Amino acid sequence: MFKNRKEAGKGLAQALNRYRNKKVLVLAIPKGGIPVAYEVARQLNADFSLLISRKLPYPDNPEAGFGAIAEDGSCFIIQDACEWLSKEQIEKIKNEQKKEIKRRIKVLRKGKKLPKISNRVVILVDDGLAMGSTMRAAVMLCKKKKAKKIIVAVPVASENVSKELEKEVDEIFLLEKPKFFRAVADFYEDWYDISDEEAVKIMEKWENQ
Repeated sequence: MFKNRKEAGKGLAQALNRYRNKKVLVLAIPKGGIPVAYEVARQLNADFSLLISRKLPYPDNPEAGFGAIAEDGSCFIIQDACEWLSKEQIEKIKNEQKKEIKRRIKVLRKGKKLPKISNRVVILVDDGLAMGSTMRAAVMLCKKKKAKKIIVAVPVASENVSKELEKEVDEIFLLEKPKFFRAVADFYEDWYDISDEEAVKIMEKWENQ
C-alpha cells in the first residue's frame, strides 16, 4: 500500500538509481503516471515528458477496455476481448480516442512533439498496471521509434501483466506484484483522478525548476 503517487514515485526512483545521471528519458503515461514519473525524473536527473496512450473502452462499460492506442497510432488489441465488437465499432472507438489524444497533446504537452526517442534509454512510467494495455501501446510506439532500451517502471502490477510485459521490454521495475489484483486504486491510501489542471501544474513545475 502506497500513501500516494508521490511516495510511489520516490520508491521507484530508488529502485532505478543506477540510471541516475545517465541522460535517460522518462516518459509518463497521463494522467495518473505524471506525479509518479515526475519524482522518478527529478531524482534520476533525467529528461522528462509525456507519452499519450489511451485505453479503448467498451461502449457499454467504459471502465473496461479491449486494448489501447498510442499517439502515433500504435494499437494494442486484446483479441479475445473484442471478438463481439464489429470492425466499425472498433474504428469508431479508436477515432474517439484519437481525438482525446490530440486534446491531451495540446493541453498537457502544450502541443509539443515527443522528445527524440531513437537510440535512447526510455523509462515508461505509470501509477500501476491492471490490464496493461496503455503501457503495451506505449511500448509499441517506442519500438517503432527505435529506442535503444525500453524500461517499464510502475509501483504495482498484476502478476499476469508483468509476465507478459517482461517478454516485450528490456527491463521491468515493480515495487509490488500482488497475487490478488483487482484495481490500481486499491494499492493507494490517497487515490483520485488527476485533473488536467494538476497535470499541467506538475509539468510547469518541471519546466521552471
